[in-house]
Amino acid sequence: MKHLLTMQDLNKEEILQILDLADQLKYERKHQIPHRHLEGKSVGLIFQKSSTRTRVSFETGIYQLGGQPLFLSSRDLQIGRGEPVQDTARVLSRYLDMIMIRTFDQKEVEDLAKYGSIPVINGLTDYSHPCQVLADLMTIRERYGILEGLKMCYIGDGDNMANSLIVGGLLVGMQVSVATPVDYKPDAKVMDFAKDYATFSWTSEPKEAIKDADVVITDTWASMGMEEEKEIRQKAFQGYTVDDDLMALAKPQAMVQHCLPAYRGQEITEKVFEDHADEIFEEAENRLHAQKAVMVLLMKGEKA
Repeated sequence: MKHLLTMQDLNKEEILQILDLADQLKYERKHQIPHRHLEGKSVGLIFQKSSTRTRVSFETGIYQLGGQPLFLSSRDLQIGRGEPVQDTARVLSRYLDMIMIRTFDQKEVEDLAKYGSIPVINGLTDYSHPCQVLADLMTIRERYGILEGLKMCYIGDGDNMANSLIVGGLLVGMQVSVATPVDYKPDAKVMDFAKDYATFSWTSEPKEAIKDADVVITDTWASMGMEEEKEIRQKAFQGYTVDDDLMALAKPQAMVQHCLPAYRGQEITEKVFEDHADEIFEEAENRLHAQKAVMVLLMKGEKA
């Protein structure tokens, strides 16, 4: 693994290696055991999209690993004024040891990796959110002790979360069911990837998808940059709110995950969110540990 650009960059063994190391780093942090694997290293954090969890978890994680985080807003970089991505990649590669980028276009991430000479991590694009899904899988495994054979249900927009959850869940042997409106399906490349798995299903009926689920996952109906579509989407997603009636169709002890921010009363009710708040905020914490594991493995040049 030279970069982490999408979940398709990984295989089952690599995902499990990341999760195993994330578990170890979480234990070491809890018991105040130093793990300064990035001593003397500098990591650039490029943000074209604003963030709470991504920025704080990466900056904190790099510090805990002994490295130097550098927050790089697109407003402060020449890339924000039209400098070609390939030039930015080649310049930053001479200063830094690794780049994390949170942006809109997946191609921008791919070009940074193509033209640079240091590892690149996708902190989020409109297509993919691999760091979040690694944290989700970590949290699910903490709860159940396994991943293989569990049923993961995703209800909502066929966005970057849906794309990455489908790939990640199928790779680790989960049954993955997805419910989205017909006009908001996951990306065609992901659907093509999933068609070879008998354990994958898509439907436009949330009640069908959630039946006997071990894990129920949802996300905002209008991601960052889609504000002008908010009213249209709210109409399109009527019936896709994760509420008590839907949860009654999942397994009795099913867990709920949400990548946050959550909009109560839209994709999830206040009651369901608060009933599962411990699981959701454990998921948020695990962003820190999963991302630290990715950075350690990439920096060491190990095969994750």
